[in-house]
Amino acid sequence: MKQKAEKQKQLEKKRKRLLHFALKQLGKPYKYAAKKSEIGKMFDCSSLTQYLYKRVGIDLPRSTILQAECGKIIPSRKKPPFFKPEDLEIGDLLFFKGTKGHYNKKFPYGIGHVVMYLGNKKFIHASGHGSLKNQKVKLENFDKIVNRKDFQIAKRILF
Repeated sequence: MKQKAEKQKQLEKKRKRLLHFALKQLGKPYKYAAKKSEIGKMFDCSSLTQYLYKRVGIDLPRSTILQAECGKIIPSRKKPPFFKPEDLEIGDLLFFKGTKGHYNKKFPYGIGHVVMYLGNKKFIHASGHGSLKNQKVKLENFDKIVNRKDFQIAKRILF
């Protein structure tokens, strides 16, 4: 019992650190396929999640499709909205269909984008959509993300 309580305490500490480091990245520019030397100054979606998890001592792969193979599956509803706020924890990753050839047997429809849940009905991601000035690390409202029809899978890295 004591071990379980200690593990929960450690997970909460990591979630708080993830949130802290995530918020520090807001507004940084988006760059598709950001190079290793650029990460920290600019991000694409998977380099952001990789960077944030590295800050709490967890190594994630560089690409979205490989990140989607990590962690524990979070069960979703069959149609939008796929989740309610109480279904998710800080740090949970949601993955969406890809259009740039990131396909394999596990994800035949592809994985092309990842967002991270921050709690309080907010997600963070590095977005390459919209005008150039809108392509940056930003927050999104819960309903916008959980209603996306291109949702593929959700994963919990911290468990």
